[in-house]
Amino acid sequence: MPATLSPSRTRTALRTSARISAELLLVLVMVTVALWILGRMWSVVWPLVVGLLLTTLTWPLARFLRRHRWRPALAASAVTVLFLVVAAGVVALIAVPVAGESGELTDGVVEGIQRLREWAAGPPLNIGDDQITSAFDTAIARVQDSVDSIITVLFTGVSTVVNGIVTAVLAVFLMFFFLKDGPRFLPWLTRQLPGRLATDIPTVAARGWATLGAFVRSQAVVGLFDAVFIGVGLWFLDVPLVLPLAVLTFIAAFVPIVGALFAGFVAVLIALVSNGPVDALIVLAIIIVVQQIEGNVLQPVIQSRGLGLHAAVVLLVVTLGGSLAGVVGSLLAVPVAAVIAVVWNYLREQLSDPPRESDDPVDPVDPVDPGDPVDPKDAGTHEPSAGAPLTA
Repeated sequence: MPATLSPSRTRTALRTSARISAELLLVLVMVTVALWILGRMWSVVWPLVVGLLLTTLTWPLARFLRRHRWRPALAASAVTVLFLVVAAGVVALIAVPVAGESGELTDGVVEGIQRLREWAAGPPLNIGDDQITSAFDTAIARVQDSVDSIITVLFTGVSTVVNGIVTAVLAVFLMFFFLKDGPRFLPWLTRQLPGRLATDIPTVAARGWATLGAFVRSQAVVGLFDAVFIGVGLWFLDVPLVLPLAVLTFIAAFVPIVGALFAGFVAVLIALVSNGPVDALIVLAIIIVVQQIEGNVLQPVIQSRGLGLHAAVVLLVVTLGGSLAGVVGSLLAVPVAAVIAVVWNYLREQLSDPPRESDDPVDPVDPVDPGDPVDPKDAGTHEPSAGAPLTA
């Protein structure tokens, strides 16, 4: 006789499924509301995030100065000024050689376009000058028809640059205050929170801070790897602007995927207009090999060890962040995933059952045989271990 469904078990399963679905829906609504609030406050949140990342980069020096009896304000001021000097030096290191080579690079670009035109006019494309002229005329007509859109894009770009400058200034000021008053934050937060939150939130915040530091250090190692090996390849090929390109490669490494593509494109373009297509192809091959080693071997291994994330998770979250939020998403994907992992691991620690004790516990340090003789003078006495707290 075939088995029939139990009405009571079916109702219980349906009720359980409905309850779980309602709870998940409520969680999704709360996450959506939190993300909406975050988006509305992004003009404040983004400088805060950048300031935290800069603080993780500069905190070791500030900590060193504070340990050598520098006052917090003086140490924070010195580190902030040094950071600004280094940043200005990096900009000068890139801008001055580029400005000095601008005339040669412009001539190279024109020559490269002329070579491309001659190559297109020959076999197998056989594109004549009249076809090229017609294509240019069509492109100019489309540009003229899209003047309004171009003006809108131009104003958007200017607004983006202004917002970037404001963000950078706010981030530097926040970095100064974090360096100066950062160690006071967790004690202050502990005093402001009630009950168990006074322990949980500061603990998660401390672990998240350590995670952000690990992220910045791992990206610095990856950027140094790219800059050194790509710079050596450019130097062997006698490509101009080797040092600025190496610095640009190091800085671009802090923006996963997009930064590497941008730095590689600039290096290949300069090699093309200065040394010709053969050297440009060699530079492209060098960049592909170095970035494949860095992206598939070095970066996942370093980040998975430093952040507690699996290498596959690192690759997936970078791709997901870039598809959802572009450059900003690519930059924040890995640290956000690592902080989420910190929160999840802490929740698991708090929600896990304590380990079960055996029925007959035995001291693993100094087991006592019941048959061993005991000195009557030692009976009733106990010598506390070195790590045990003394109680009255």
